[in-house]
Amino acid sequence: MVVDSEVPNLLEPDALSTLVVSQDVDLAVRVDRARDVKRRLSDLEGFRPSSEEPSVWLPESAELLEVNFLGLDPNTRDTSDSYVIDDPDFPLMVFGLLSLMKPGRPVEIEGLSVPVPRVAGLLLEKLATERTGEKGDRDLLVALGLLLVAKPEDLDELDATYRGLSPDLRHTVRSNLTILAGLEGRLGMPDPGPHRVAIASLRRRLEATGGTE
Repeated sequence: MVVDSEVPNLLEPDALSTLVVSQDVDLAVRVDRARDVKRRLSDLEGFRPSSEEPSVWLPESAELLEVNFLGLDPNTRDTSDSYVIDDPDFPLMVFGLLSLMKPGRPVEIEGLSVPVPRVAGLLLEKLATERTGEKGDRDLLVALGLLLVAKPEDLDELDATYRGLSPDLRHTVRSNLTILAGLEGRLGMPDPGPHRVAIASLRRRLEATGGTE
């Protein structure tokens, strides 16, 4: 399942790919299907595993993007938990926050079915993750891209899931919305400037429904 900055592009009408310029592609692999994915890696053409990080596959052509494999455990109860599947050929870092994501409707592009998560889960994962520096800023701008394609029912789902988070994670979500509103635009990324009203509206909604611990 694609779980990174490509998702806003894929969810645009006709998958226009205009919202976010991606530097790589993150693919979430369910831990109970990791062996199946590992067996299929030999069929992957145009990529080779990184000698430093076997879970990262490097493109052999400038036309392709780096692929990062992440572990998703749908049975995770503690979203702050993380662990490693230690496999010499296909290790996976399993992040608890990825369990917020539920499969959405696949996007069909030129006969290819691309699995993507539901908008609410991915948006909440981006907002609940504490990151710093340029990587953190870019992830928040990806969150803005998701907000731009979110439908009212996506925000209702986000609201409901947010209520179930720990107080610390709810605080992180609200803090990241404040940071997002103050960010400058980046080349190839959404500009928060014209959308600060929408960002503030989401924060107020979460404050009203989930408290301000």
